[in-house]
Amino acid sequence: MKTHNQLPSSHSLVESRFAYLFLKALKELNKNRPSSPSIRDTYRRYNLIRVSAYGLMASAVRPRRAWSRATLWKIRNRTFLRALMKRSRTRSLTRRVPARGNPKKGLGCKLVKDLRKLVPGGEEMKFCRLLNETSHYMKCLQAQVQIMRNIVDHYST
Repeated sequence: MKTHNQLPSSHSLVESRFAYLFLKALKELNKNRPSSPSIRDTYRRYNLIRVSAYGLMASAVRPRRAWSRATLWKIRNRTFLRALMKRSRTRSLTRRVPARGNPKKGLGCKLVKDLRKLVPGGEEMKFCRLLNETSHYMKCLQAQVQIMRNIVDHYST
């Protein structure tokens, strides 16, 4: 029987799940790789790898976290979101709404607003939950970067 110290942490399980899924996705991407890629092919491949990395990390975490649910929703609905963005850009060109701000709110409010934009799904969260989700999201991003570095190191030697 394993003791508490020998059990893998849930974070290491997420890392393992992400690494496995990411390597599998890279293998699939390499199957369809053209022999002499153009600039457009390279940019498309970059975007596919980037979206895969975010989506697979969110999948590895599973829907336990709000940021993972928001990321997966955004990936699944990206064509719908592009159409909305295009429509909102044309509307914003025709009608400008003056910016309003509360002069009583200081720098802290701006920082929280910026944080809400950075964390997927953070727009609707209360402050304490936002901090908790931000912490978890940052840990997952750090793990993602470390795994990608390990993959590059492994294949570059």
